[in-house]
Amino acid sequence: MTPLINPATREDIAELRQLYYAVYGPHYPVALGTDPAEMARLIADPHSLWLVGRCPDTGALTASAVIRGDAGSRIGRLEGIAVHPGHRSGGLAAALTGALCTEMLDTGRLDSVYATVRTVSAGPQRVVARNGFRPLGILPNAVDLSSRESLALYARHSAGVLGRRIPVAEVPAPVMPLLRTCEDALGISYPGVRAVSGPFREPAPQGAAERLEMIEAPAFVRRRFRERFPGAEGWFYPLHTPNVLLTPEDGRFEVYAYLNRAGGYCSLLTAHPDPAAAAAHLAPVTRALARAGAGYVEALVPLAHTDALSAFLAQGFVAGALYPAMRADGDGFHDYAVLSRSSERIDFRGVAVEPSLQPYLDCYVSAWASTHLPTPSEVAP
Repeated sequence: MTPLINPATREDIAELRQLYYAVYGPHYPVALGTDPAEMARLIADPHSLWLVGRCPDTGALTASAVIRGDAGSRIGRLEGIAVHPGHRSGGLAAALTGALCTEMLDTGRLDSVYATVRTVSAGPQRVVARNGFRPLGILPNAVDLSSRESLALYARHSAGVLGRRIPVAEVPAPVMPLLRTCEDALGISYPGVRAVSGPFREPAPQGAAERLEMIEAPAFVRRRFRERFPGAEGWFYPLHTPNVLLTPEDGRFEVYAYLNRAGGYCSLLTAHPDPAAAAAHLAPVTRALARAGAGYVEALVPLAHTDALSAFLAQGFVAGALYPAMRADGDGFHDYAVLSRSSERIDFRGVAVEPSLQPYLDCYVSAWASTHLPTPSEVAP
């Protein structure tokens, strides 16, 4: 039976909240399914598109999905895919995803759309894969939905975008296996890229910047962020707005981040006066965020910024995903790496991955072991 697919309206909000509760229970940490004010803003956003599916016989709202757009970056995020438990296996999720991509990608409104997909079953991966999304990597322990779950990163690009990537000359050696995995998965290439083997940036001396103040005042943090970064220079993290600020007592640098307490995760967005100012202090920054409930911390780093990548690798971050052609720059596009660190035990038992995603999981496991397990020479006899 063909579902009725239409843009969401404000009048749908009550039914949408019931749908997300029926699908995710009380632990869904995303405002689009729980906060009526945020839902109304998203429905009215001209850069986004929210579609709902209804049963043609009863008119009941049975499915929902959104592409949240970002005007400045021309990147969208597919999110909020939900199908009522009583209406699954009917292709509703795929139908909504296809309709969203037709409107937002095939018309050229966006350059790419990404999705973070649950791995508790293979079904969500199949839904996005059938609609042209391809795997970009794994995000271990990325969200807390009653228990820690790992997510998979997928993306779909508009025609011709991947062919306009700006070449990269070198990357830190630990990132090279991820490049090769991405080459095989996406059919792209990194010709002539040189692997740089350390030494990575040394961390700050013990005690330096150990006492960090964390300011959780979202409106103040947003105002200060806009003052520090009036344009796009110095930061790039689409669809994320900082809500916390971390700074040492002397105020010599400021770290801006987005912290989601409900989901137990955090994204490091940028630092003032520049990211390098805080690069040597990532350890106290991540400890402060862990104390605030962020069991997962991630950063989005340009693949061409070898020093920045090395700084994160030196502090135990692992590159788990690669987003090619993410940021437009003139006629070309820059690639970005997603690095993460979890303060909680990573357990991949029970994770369900499709064959196309498996190489990324294997690559991450190897990279994590190289970063966090001792080598034979370090093990005492």
